[in-house]
Amino acid sequence: MFDGMLHEIAEATPERSARGIAGAISRLVTHGRFAPGTQMPPVRRVAAALACSPTTVNEAWQILARNGVLDARGRSGTFVRSTLRASAGPSRYRRVTPRASGFHIDLSTGTPDAALLPNLRRALSFIERDNLTSSYLDEPVLPELNDAIRGVLPFDPESLTVVDGALDALDRIATQHVRHGDRVAVEACTFPPVLDLLALLGAELVPVDGDHDGLLPESLANALRFSPTVLFTQPRAHNPLGSSTPSGRMAELAEVLKGHDTVVVEDDHSGAISVAPDVSLSTWCPERVLHITSFSKSHGPDLRLASVAGPSALVDPLAERRTLGPGWSSRILQAVLASLLTDRVAVGEVAAARDEYARRRRMLCAELAARDVAFSGSDGLNLWIDVDDERDAVVALASQGIAVSPGSPFVVAPDGRDHIRVTVGMVRDGQGELASRIAAAAVSHSRPGAR
Repeated sequence: MFDGMLHEIAEATPERSARGIAGAISRLVTHGRFAPGTQMPPVRRVAAALACSPTTVNEAWQILARNGVLDARGRSGTFVRSTLRASAGPSRYRRVTPRASGFHIDLSTGTPDAALLPNLRRALSFIERDNLTSSYLDEPVLPELNDAIRGVLPFDPESLTVVDGALDALDRIATQHVRHGDRVAVEACTFPPVLDLLALLGAELVPVDGDHDGLLPESLANALRFSPTVLFTQPRAHNPLGSSTPSGRMAELAEVLKGHDTVVVEDDHSGAISVAPDVSLSTWCPERVLHITSFSKSHGPDLRLASVAGPSALVDPLAERRTLGPGWSSRILQAVLASLLTDRVAVGEVAAARDEYARRRRMLCAELAARDVAFSGSDGLNLWIDVDDERDAVVALASQGIAVSPGSPFVVAPDGRDHIRVTVGMVRDGQGELASRIAAAAVSHSRPGAR
């Protein structure tokens, strides 16, 4: 009865782990090979066909049930769900940014210092002179903003649109390109909302390792063997690692990507407050790269604006789909951003903010190094710090009124090491005292031999 299905499952499953089996079944369901309501073969028959243990197949069935692909009905058997349901919501993100009440120092948010944002008064003065709300039919991107953004990008894109922030861009791109069961390459340590979003879409994650210069070419090459539909990466001021990718490493990654159809999504979330230059894979392979530039951390979170630039074949469908929803991002906010990007005073304010963030980072890093605390990265608002025990460190700092983020929500697969993320951009002064507290919290008192 199940011979044909077993053959298809075996052919579609090169990796015989629980996750590999779950991913293969998801793809077969998504591509219509197993219709809704189809009964799945018994676990033992699947295990025999795949030459693996029934325990492995049973674990795969549990993953598929959690992701809403299969429905276990006891003795009646296991069936493909009639309607695929979404998995859990932003569970990782909630762990990183809980409501921090009762803390006198909140270093868990990853947000910019409001005191370092450019003054909006000059940019808002245009409202008295210009009418920007005249028609539903105007172009979705103001021409002056289009020109201003193109002026700061590291390449000349074929097409460009504006959306409501970097997370909106990531959501729209992922929804457009990722189907349930698709393999998606992600940094082994990355921004939790990306992982939550891909879990919601039912993607199978393929982690790519990195170092202080970004993704490792050999690890990317290994990931590409699984034919991921999309690669999500942060080219500079990586959150949480603080790494930035130089041109030489980008050229190596571009060489690895040759011959593959994977869409590359670059999330430049820190934009103009990054100290590293903006380098994009679009320079080498423009036909497959979507480059997101966020203006939230540099110019103001409430502007809710980010650009998506790349080839027309990838950008235009995203812009066209928006016409059935919000249509466009507020042209009033677009005009404010255009003014901030071109006004000499505002440009100077953003440059000063970049320098101040870099100063704060250098000072805390120097104090941590003096106390033998290990950390990574050299750019961005956040610092990735090694600790003996994540929970102990978070609790120890919380007991002193200091909120930091636990490291595990950022990690795709645990590697036996513990970390915390500290929003160093919010540390205006007192770096020495803070470093001493972090150094003390980094040592777990539950560890044998701890001080």
